[in-house]
Amino acid sequence: MADIYLASRSPRRRELLHQIGVRFETLLLRAEPRRPADVDESQHPSESAEAYVERVALEKAVCGQRVLIARSQVFHPVLAADTVVVVDGQILGKPENGAQAAQFLHQLSGRTHEVRTSVALAAAPGPNVTPMLATSVSRVTLRTISDEEIQRYCDSNEPLDKAGGYAIQGRAAIFVAKLEGSYSGVVGLPLAETALLLMRAGIRIL
Repeated sequence: MADIYLASRSPRRRELLHQIGVRFETLLLRAEPRRPADVDESQHPSESAEAYVERVALEKAVCGQRVLIARSQVFHPVLAADTVVVVDGQILGKPENGAQAAQFLHQLSGRTHEVRTSVALAAAPGPNVTPMLATSVSRVTLRTISDEEIQRYCDSNEPLDKAGGYAIQGRAAIFVAKLEGSYSGVVGLPLAETALLLMRAGIRIL
């Protein structure tokens, strides 16, 4: 029996929850690809990266609450998260194609950037219940990456569904010279912060 619903399609987040033994069911917020997105993931004018990632995580959790009520499903807490890569104050999202992934990696090459992951947990049903929120902030330094390496990495298609165009848990690990913060947070779900939210909601981890 599940303890929570995970409002995410990310296989990395599923793997991380399995790692700490959390029982969950995946809650897909958009049943059909042709439907408009249930959550507005576009950055609003003048919205900072910090405000953006927190808003999107919260909206995903709230949307999950609504989906459960609409489907008349048994309520369990809804966990949602969002991750952004930030360099020079600019959010680098998921690249649309290999060319954009290469552009992102050229921006990140030889530099330190920030990775923010916000986690939201809607622990109870109802429109007036505000989800709990926690944010992990990490600093990642990539070594200088050659043009040839960038091209070969982009040809692997690994960057295409990853914030910032790279996967620290994948082949791009060879580019990472230094990490300050949460490895799992960079992957997409900071486990220390997530576990604390779940325990606050009465869910036993250990």
